[in-house]
Amino acid sequence: MVATEESIIVDQLKNPELRSAAFNTVVRKYQRMLYFHIRRLVGTHEDADDVLQNTFLKAWRAIDRFRADSSLKTWLYKIATNEALSHIQKRAKRSFTDIEDLQNDLRHSLSGGTYLDGDEIQMKLQRAVEALPERQKLVFSLRYFEELKYDEISSILEVSVGALKASFHHAVKKVEKSLTEES
Repeated sequence: MVATEESIIVDQLKNPELRSAAFNTVVRKYQRMLYFHIRRLVGTHEDADDVLQNTFLKAWRAIDRFRADSSLKTWLYKIATNEALSHIQKRAKRSFTDIEDLQNDLRHSLSGGTYLDGDEIQMKLQRAVEALPERQKLVFSLRYFEELKYDEISSILEVSVGALKASFHHAVKKVEKSLTEES
């Protein structure tokens, strides 16, 4: 049996002598994709940076408990998603606002972000995605932007594949409607 790159990294993460170097490899490999996933959820570069740091810190602390039931990538996405959602909840509590108000604020701030600047169509898409309910936004982002498979998303969100497909379908319809209304 040929070892995959991921299985080699996981083996190295389990070895205390190789763990630090292997974790640096993990950070380099997944940092960019996790950043953009988190950024789509939390809205600002500063918040995304904070959540990304917390994600890797949590992964480092929990590496001994990683059982490889899912891929390393899926495990990291799950941690990142949970950290981002937790960050959004904390921010909403601190500002005494509810999640919907916070989403509206994020939607309006999208046009000023350094990393999200783009052509008009991209901005319309980002606004449409921000308007989705939280679960649909998560499913849409993981499926459309991150191009994850339904079984990977199922592991991350702990939701059945059928429910994910339904959420994605509804999200796509809402995004399409939003884009045609803006045109």
